[in-house]
Amino acid sequence: MNIEILHEQGDEDIAKVYLGTFGDDKLVEFVDSLGMAPSRKEKWVVIVSSMYGCPIDCKFCDAGKSFQGPLSTEEIMAQVDHVVKNRFPSGNIDSKKFKVQFARMGEPALNDNVIDAILEIPRRYDIENYMPCISTIAPASRDEWFEEILKINHEVLNGSFQLQFSIHSTDESYRDYLIPTKKWTLEQIADYGERFFVGGRKVTLNFAVGSDTPIDVQKLKSIFSPEQFAIKVTPLNPTKNAEEYDLINVFDEERGNKLPVVNEMRDAGFDVYVSIGDLRENEIKSNCGQILITYLENKNKEV
Repeated sequence: MNIEILHEQGDEDIAKVYLGTFGDDKLVEFVDSLGMAPSRKEKWVVIVSSMYGCPIDCKFCDAGKSFQGPLSTEEIMAQVDHVVKNRFPSGNIDSKKFKVQFARMGEPALNDNVIDAILEIPRRYDIENYMPCISTIAPASRDEWFEEILKINHEVLNGSFQLQFSIHSTDESYRDYLIPTKKWTLEQIADYGERFFVGGRKVTLNFAVGSDTPIDVQKLKSIFSPEQFAIKVTPLNPTKNAEEYDLINVFDEERGNKLPVVNEMRDAGFDVYVSIGDLRENEIKSNCGQILITYLENKNKEV
């Protein structure tokens, strides 16, 4: 299956964002990125969508502005195929680490086809070091899906699976505000993460920190073990949703590691990664849903 590219933008040395279609009015975003590596020889990151839009509508993300259903396995693979053919037409991916993130538009845990795509990628391409990455809010009633990826991590990938839970706050009420859907509690995430972890790569807890984000580090440590969980702290990206809900970013590259909550997390024994990314990505609009919203707005202006 081929994908028709409607628009692309970006920088070869940072990231290229694509907007494509499969011949209807449904649009999908995906990204070819260095992931802050010096070259694609060292590390190559492909970020794919698992849905047309997203049904969750998190307060800080633009992907929830519309939802038109999940992508099929081949529609997911077509995104990977497009960037692989651009870089490595033979299918022999000449990179020391090939990371495929199911972290663009859509909640991956709500699409069974994501599991098929995770398994298909190493069958389709010659890869030295394959690392699938799931970024999820842990939606409720998807226990069987999570058991499947746990099995893949244990039996197929031997712990190289990267799993990230987007929890953003230790306050359940505030989590419900940011992520307006039924989801696992922090305790449920901790129980599952302990079973998922097989040594080596820790399960990641992601916090997109804004000016009003409540984070209780003592509560965090009482629920999550620093031996099995690492923490990634990121700024709130400048999306239209974040602007609409007055979610204000509180740090940049210089101030990120000086945030009191970051120091508290480290003092509690957690490995903490302050992930700023390349600030030029904001100009590229490589954050979820941004290029789609911009494309649709420009198209409406032309009508």
